[in-house]
Parts: sequence; C-alpha cells; structure tokens
Amino acid sequence: MTNDELRTLVAGLMRELGHSFVGHSVSDDHLRTMAESLRHQLEVVNASPPRVRTRPEGGFATFKMSVPEHGHGERRQLFADSIVSGGANPMGLGAWLWRDGDHAVMEATLGKAFEGAPQRAHGGIVAALIDETMGLVLAIHEALAFTVQLDITYLAPTPINETIYARAWLERKERRKLFMRAEVTSGDTTIAEAQSLFIEVDPSRFLSQ
Repeated sequence: MTNDELRTLVAGLMRELGHSFVGHSVSDDHLRTMAESLRHQLEVVNASPPRVRTRPEGGFATFKMSVPEHGHGERRQLFADSIVSGGANPMGLGAWLWRDGDHAVMEATLGKAFEGAPQRAHGGIVAALIDETMGLVLAIHEALAFTVQLDITYLAPTPINETIYARAWLERKERRKLFMRAEVTSGDTTIAEAQSLFIEVDPSRFLSQ
C-alpha cells in the first residue's frame, strides 16, 4: 500500500474508534491502557515531519476532472484532508461524492460522535455536508467561489448510523453571484432544504496564492 492509502486506512480506523468510543462505556482499566497507548502514538506523530496541504496536480483543471459521473468508476473523495469528504481526515465525515448530470450528490453515514440530541445528528454537521455538496457544484460548473450566505430549513431529525444523501444544484447565476439550492434526504424523508449565495473568484488569482 502507498503512504496515501495507509493514511486513509488509519484515518478510517481512527474515525471508527471515535464513534465507538462515544457509543460505548469503557472500563477504567481499559481507559488507562488506551491513554498510555494513545499518548505514545501522539508522541510518534508529533515527532514526524509536518505536512502542508497542497493543491491537486494540474491545479483547477484537475479539480474539475475529479468529479465522477454517477455509476462511472469508483466512489470518490476529492481532497484527502477535507473535513467532509476526505478519507484521510480522522476527524471528518468520510462522505462519498459524485455528479448526477448538473447535480452534485454526497452520501454519508453520521456516526455516534456526531450526535446532537439523542439518536439525532447535530444540525451543524448537516450544514457542513450541505456546504461541501454545494462546493462540488462549483467544480461541475467550472467555477471557483466562496460561501457568502447559507440558509437551511430543518424539516426532520437527522438519524445517526443511517445513510443520508445531500443533493445540490445551481439555480441561477448573476454575474459573479451563484445561487444554489440543496436538499438532504434519508430514504423517503426530506431532512433539510437549503439555499445559498456564492461569490465567484478568479481561479488564476486564487491558485497563485
């Protein structure tokens, strides 16, 4: 396995550990054992060379090409370190993504560590999923922009440990302003609906920084 593949594997195990830790009562003896082991791992990681997040090779063009069509190729994640769709981020959602025509879709299963009210995912986590899905719409339309406003209406509780889907699309564009809409569903239930405003920026200026 490559270093990137190993990082993704370890990050996935760390995410699972976090959700399991929140969802289980662990004995004092085992907690002490875990603390000792994790403290050692933390020392090893901190003694390793620092990493700097880099842009994909080829810049913006590669970013656009990395959005797979639904049903074409393997399930995909864009940036390894993304808090929402990065497989190598142990703190993230580990969501999967694809495009369905001009729509962006993300699939996620929110574990116990993302619980807000009992048996319900925290609304802020749902907001992050929506924002990332809308960001994927930008790639589909070959645009680079930042979020200015995101309005969300929560219609139903978001379950944990069940697959949910976020879908986003561009409603209209007015010069540099991009207006988007999105929805999050679980089975036949619509969990949330959202609308947003993004402001487009010049990719060459952004990527040269």
